[in-house]
Amino acid sequence: MGSTSHDVGVLVPVAHEVTVGGVRQVYHVAGTGPLCVAHSGGPGIEWAYLRMPSLEEHFTMVYVEPVGTGASGRLDNADDYRLDTYVRFVDAVVEHLGAPRVYLLGHSHGGFVVQRYALTHPDRVAGLALYDTSPVTGAEFWGEAMAQLAAYPLRHPDRPEAAAIPAAFQQAVTAADDEALSAGLRAALPVYFADFWARESEFAPFQAAVRAWSAPAGAQDPTPFDVRDELGQVAVPAVVIVGAHDFICGPRWAGQLHEGLKDSRLVLLERSGHFGHIEQPAEFTDAVVELLSR
Repeated sequence: MGSTSHDVGVLVPVAHEVTVGGVRQVYHVAGTGPLCVAHSGGPGIEWAYLRMPSLEEHFTMVYVEPVGTGASGRLDNADDYRLDTYVRFVDAVVEHLGAPRVYLLGHSHGGFVVQRYALTHPDRVAGLALYDTSPVTGAEFWGEAMAQLAAYPLRHPDRPEAAAIPAAFQQAVTAADDEALSAGLRAALPVYFADFWARESEFAPFQAAVRAWSAPAGAQDPTPFDVRDELGQVAVPAVVIVGAHDFICGPRWAGQLHEGLKDSRLVLLERSGHFGHIEQPAEFTDAVVELLSR
């Protein structure tokens, strides 16, 4: 697998790759402890936003760079950017790591990937961290998210910038190229935080670093995601982490996950939106690390 490296006390992720059906899958390794494979959200968003140095003190973190983004390869047919494809690429990474079982952490869309992986490869999973995600998508899921988005400017009447957030989000979801998508996401990013404006200087570098790729972002699975009836098959310990102010994968959906899983702990981050690992990093880290004691 290779080793991680240190530079003046800062852990530098080491890039590795595996080939899946002729397509390059890059992943980055940093930290020490049991293996935890982390899958970022989107789809189509660069993995680096999910870098979690505090977790690297407890786990050997393996950050998947999703196919279609960054240094990973591209699929010939954009329609192939679908859930079962991401699951297949994760399986290749787990196989390449060579460990009998790994922990899995999935954020947002990455949580869909991780849930499906746990259901199709239960013998490879030691535990699950399901982070700001849902066991279901579809019309009701998106309708609730869009209602929350539309209400966002009303929550921040003192911030004129907030009025532009819904339009920026629409720019992102309709973008036809990588630059327009990345710009739209950066402009819309405040809606993903509990209170972006109160900590704007702190979050600005995170916002500026957002990059995304339109081909995977624009792909549609033929059927909505829904594993609610299957969650009881997951036998490993799980933690469901959700920000109280997450507009898109909020507490309602986390509650459905928690109720459907056999051995689940639900952690509500009261001062977070969609990025608890940035908004409340200590509480987020504690929630994931608790898996090791179970």
